[in-house]
Amino acid sequence: MFQDLGAHLEKLLAEDNVTEDSRDQIEGCLGPSTVVLDHSSGFEGLLFVDDDLLGVIGHSNFSSIRATTCAYKGKWVYEVLISSQGLMQIGWCTLNCRFNQEEGVGDTPDSYAYDGNRVRKWNVTTTNYGKSWAAGDIVSCLIDLDEGTITFCLNGQSLGVAFSNIKAGPGIAYFPAISLSFKESVAFNFGSRPLRYPYYFYACYLPLQSPPTTDLINANRLLGYLKTVLSTSIDTQEEKLVERDSGTWQIQGDPTILVTLAHIFNHFAPLMCKVYLVEDVLMNFLLSILEGGGSVEEHPLIQQLLDLFWLLMEDHEVSECLKQLMMSLLRAYRFSPIIPDLGFQIHYLRLTTAILRHEKSRKYLITFDVLRSVVFFYIKTPLRVKEAGLEELIPTTWWPTRFDKEGKDERDTREETAEERLRRRAYERGCHRLKKRIEVVEELQVQILRLMLNNKDKGTGEASRYIFLNKFRKFLQENASNRGNPTVLCPPEYMVCFIHRLITAIRSYWDEGKRKSPGSISSEGTQHDLAAKANIIIDPAEIQASSMDDLDEDEETGAAQRPSGAVAMGGALARPSWLSSPTLGRANRFLSTAAVSLMTPRRPLAPPEKVKVRTLAVEQRTEEDIEGSHGNDGLLLGRPLEEPDQPITEKSLLEILDGVVMMYNLSVHQQLGKMVVVSDDVHEYAVALKDTEEKIARCPSRRLDILEELQKSQKVFAEKLNHLSRRLAWINATIYSKEKMLDVYWLLRVCLRTIEHSDSTGSLFAFMPEFYLNVAMNSYSALKNYFSPSNCMEELPGYEETLTQLAAILAKHFADLRIVGTDIKDSLMQALASYVCYPQSLRAVEKIPEDQRMAMMRNLLAPYEQRPWAQTNWILVRLWRGCGFGYRYTRLPHLLKTKPEDANLPSLQSDQLEWSLSFFINILLFLSAMCIRQRNFHI
Repeated sequence: MFQDLGAHLEKLLAEDNVTEDSRDQIEGCLGPSTVVLDHSSGFEGLLFVDDDLLGVIGHSNFSSIRATTCAYKGKWVYEVLISSQGLMQIGWCTLNCRFNQEEGVGDTPDSYAYDGNRVRKWNVTTTNYGKSWAAGDIVSCLIDLDEGTITFCLNGQSLGVAFSNIKAGPGIAYFPAISLSFKESVAFNFGSRPLRYPYYFYACYLPLQSPPTTDLINANRLLGYLKTVLSTSIDTQEEKLVERDSGTWQIQGDPTILVTLAHIFNHFAPLMCKVYLVEDVLMNFLLSILEGGGSVEEHPLIQQLLDLFWLLMEDHEVSECLKQLMMSLLRAYRFSPIIPDLGFQIHYLRLTTAILRHEKSRKYLITFDVLRSVVFFYIKTPLRVKEAGLEELIPTTWWPTRFDKEGKDERDTREETAEERLRRRAYERGCHRLKKRIEVVEELQVQILRLMLNNKDKGTGEASRYIFLNKFRKFLQENASNRGNPTVLCPPEYMVCFIHRLITAIRSYWDEGKRKSPGSISSEGTQHDLAAKANIIIDPAEIQASSMDDLDEDEETGAAQRPSGAVAMGGALARPSWLSSPTLGRANRFLSTAAVSLMTPRRPLAPPEKVKVRTLAVEQRTEEDIEGSHGNDGLLLGRPLEEPDQPITEKSLLEILDGVVMMYNLSVHQQLGKMVVVSDDVHEYAVALKDTEEKIARCPSRRLDILEELQKSQKVFAEKLNHLSRRLAWINATIYSKEKMLDVYWLLRVCLRTIEHSDSTGSLFAFMPEFYLNVAMNSYSALKNYFSPSNCMEELPGYEETLTQLAAILAKHFADLRIVGTDIKDSLMQALASYVCYPQSLRAVEKIPEDQRMAMMRNLLAPYEQRPWAQTNWILVRLWRGCGFGYRYTRLPHLLKTKPEDANLPSLQSDQLEWSLSFFINILLFLSAMCIRQRNFHI
């Protein structure tokens, strides 16, 4: 029977096969069968084109590029996935069009374009057309050469006919084309993948690249055979086939079934290497398995199918299939429209979770590319409130209507009217509904990260966490060293979401470790006493030129190579063996990626010991090498034997946490500041609306013209506030929620305790990356300025204690001679200056120990100890009082009608400068007199 099974399958696949459509059979299109961007001759300006020749990024003023295929007859369509919402003109052009850095598609007679940034259409002249686009939208470009029309669609909705009576006939053919400005990016789909809005949706418009019709038919047939076999079992007693639930199938079942499946996979496996079939056939089939609802664990069929893939397909086939499947899921998730229940996003994330639950597939996909996986952790903010369904979730809007003298919102609910209270509560209920739906997506994203951080894989080889850790280092390296390269950088808005999910996943693993091992450190312990037991320190190779992969060096050589910042306790300090980390290679040393070490109160520093530390390449590391087999080695290879064993937290999580701190420093803080603009806009429009309403109330009844204009302005402001208040609800739920605030607060606590412990340990302070100080200052600023008024920093646990900790660090280190970086020294001084401007933080400064306060005052007065200020100020005061060359005139220069040539000397500010200097000198004299009287009193 099985000898004829292969031939029987071939016969079945050959039945009723249609001949695949080709360019020769479909008249009206010229060019290669595979349609891509013409990167050899069809472009103008500087562009970055992806490896697949479908994605493009502008890298000059106004770059243009066209496709390799043109249409001269019939109805054709292609899609463009908008990656950035800036200035672009998308459409069609003929071969005769000549573009430059100022003129692009739509600026010449035979080119036609749609510009969703300026909401216009272009053909030499321009008029209003369509709607504005946003990142994540899909623009469909349709051309009907039989009727002579060009139409554009946005996310499947027609924007109407843009151009009619376009030139057509012999010698006229139109190429897909785009012009885009600097750093703008898009991705084309000419038909190499299924169109998001298929051609039958557009009334018989065909994609420029014909779909693989024969392969589609065969793939669907083979998938049907596969489902039939999985839902069939053999009753050996009655010798007949019996139907069963395919979800109960096990790979260890009847060998007859496996042999049958092997024959099916002989034909099915090669088809699964093609992106079109993976997206159209395989992904839709896997999604259909999860459509029944329930948890992902309740659908084991996906796990069984993946087992079959690895068993019956060649390694290169299953690798290519999984790569294309993951890329299809990434595209589908990224460009899914936002609907009120976020159903599309949840659907794709559930399938991603199901695939990553398969251990072997997970390890390959993490190895593939973690940078692109960051897309899964992003929740995009809708720019069009109506299309996102926010009007349904938040039917009632609200904004503050009472402001203090400085124009800030006064949140005193006691002064609200009954109507205002009802509106506010209805708005808050809508915000709560929105937040609950977003939390479902966030929970799935955390599950994906937890799978990637799994450290207890059952299979052989590296655990998933260490594969992720290796890729995570590369991710940080690319974002730290390519700050100006848009092709490599992770967008800041993606980074914000990623860091919150990563913190949640890390803390959950810490809490699990605490439950399993009561002596280990929990995530709350990280807030309160992490630095007392664990610390993340910088690899000293970042500040010295020589390699420290091998510490088997002479004592004198080591002392000569170490920087002055590492010298302490009266001599050169060799790096102790227990600080050595085999996980850090030369490639990412310059990043300040920390070597991770678990620090306990150490024995007194002894002369440096000569230790050989074993180093391993990344590919050779195993779980035991990094985590250790007994809980006290691994990363700490070479730790002195006399140190007692103790339960410790997993050191790999500490290294990931170090990367989280770096991520915050790279771009997260700046992005948090940018998103505040929506809240500021709400405030400004609310003030403007209140002012307009007051003017309407004061407007005389006889001035109907003014009243009409004021009412128009009132309507505009109210509509804008309705829109912005709903957008603000989304941003507060995804970026400025209470949970996100606690994440940033947790990061602040980690940085503070790490800095304190590094300082108390002495020499370790020289090895700590300076971005820990930056993150400590910036995260406090974010908590204070960005999360209010929806969340208040005063409500955070241990708030006053944290303020005091930060005050002590600023007071001690703003003049620390060990800190040599000019930028970080200026930042510390500015942070301290800001700290003493507000009552709460000023009280924190007053709470630091007296010896630290005195040291701070001595450092502040240090520039005046040698009294050079007295002579300098005296000279300046004499000049400003008119005894110098600046005032040799009978009248002050600024009072003269004809001003002298040197009238630009600093004369107008003399009074202010004289007063400030005199006042400051009087304060110093008063303090000096007080100190003398107090000293005499004690005597």
